[in-house]
Amino acid sequence: MDNYKRKREKQRVRVRGKYEILGFISSGTYGRVYKARPRSGPPIELAIKKFKPEREGESRPSTGISQSACREIGLCRELHHENIVDLCEFDLLSIMQHHMHHLRKPMPELVVKSILWQMINGVAYLHANSILQRDLKPANILITSSGVVKVGDMGLARVFKRPFQTLYNGDKVVVTVWYRAPELLLGSRHYTTAIDMWSIGCIFAEMLALRPIFKGEEAKMEKKVVPFQKGQVAKIIEVLGNPTRELWPTIELMPEFPNMKQFRSFPNALRGWFQNTGHKSESAFALLSSLLEYDPDRRISAKDALEHPYFKDEPRPVRHPFLEQNIQLSEAQADTGRALAMPRKRSVSPSDLDSSSSGSDTELDLPEPSSFLELSSGQRALP
Repeated sequence: MDNYKRKREKQRVRVRGKYEILGFISSGTYGRVYKARPRSGPPIELAIKKFKPEREGESRPSTGISQSACREIGLCRELHHENIVDLCEFDLLSIMQHHMHHLRKPMPELVVKSILWQMINGVAYLHANSILQRDLKPANILITSSGVVKVGDMGLARVFKRPFQTLYNGDKVVVTVWYRAPELLLGSRHYTTAIDMWSIGCIFAEMLALRPIFKGEEAKMEKKVVPFQKGQVAKIIEVLGNPTRELWPTIELMPEFPNMKQFRSFPNALRGWFQNTGHKSESAFALLSSLLEYDPDRRISAKDALEHPYFKDEPRPVRHPFLEQNIQLSEAQADTGRALAMPRKRSVSPSDLDSSSSGSDTELDLPEPSSFLELSSGQRALP
């Protein structure tokens, strides 16, 4: 076995041998992302993700690549759609920060509508193929320099077709808290594609207002016990009012329902919130309301959202909204936006890719893409 390992190690091509590392892009829960260029072949730029070798909470590094990383690699090799992760220059978070801090004006309606439609189109493709994204937020919505949207970061994505056990058993906490659906906040053990649609509603609202609609304070997990997110639920209630049996017939079945008694009564204030953004489109408000339904069974699906009247009204969504609006966003401005939104705790250099930690540069010999997903193309024309 030792001889085999030495032989494999000698044959393995290092990442820095195949690619020129141009710089560090960002860091997440499961790894760090770098911008790179192949040393041979076409002169294109790529994003390389280096998965962290250590597991959260463990004092010593683990070996190999985590199960979550393997799932992400597998899904990315299977998924092929215009609005699913690919090469992109920016993310939606940096675009919104650019409008707020540099342009100091709202995002144009054409841009908002085009980004939203493409985002829903990508998510509809995932849902049609029995995949939940489970971590939709502006930082995970990638955008090319012309405005083509790519839904990215499949680290928490899961195939939900015929699961062996509930998804809750595998991952007890999913979706960044500001974009987490009410059924997840109330501890539901079973959930559907509706959780992704709630996240899309939060992102839509954030594009309209250039600030998160439900910016609650997150309660941290202690001793692997999932806490009740009181602060986040309070923020939702302040805008949407208190959930009732009329609005959500099965709410009393939620594990955390007894905690709802501590909140004082609020009316639904979504109409006032929407008007304060300066937008006047009734169809936009109707779509936002249908995305932010308390009851997941009443929440609009991605397939139906694509046909919503909002996308039939002028201006209609386009594939390259930045070109249409003559919007130019430099990488420096994008980096400034990211820094304003998510300050980095420490700087990371490309040399980090040379880490000698066990498992840090492991390259999997994965099988060729199989047919474990009978992928429907999901390609749709803009309305």
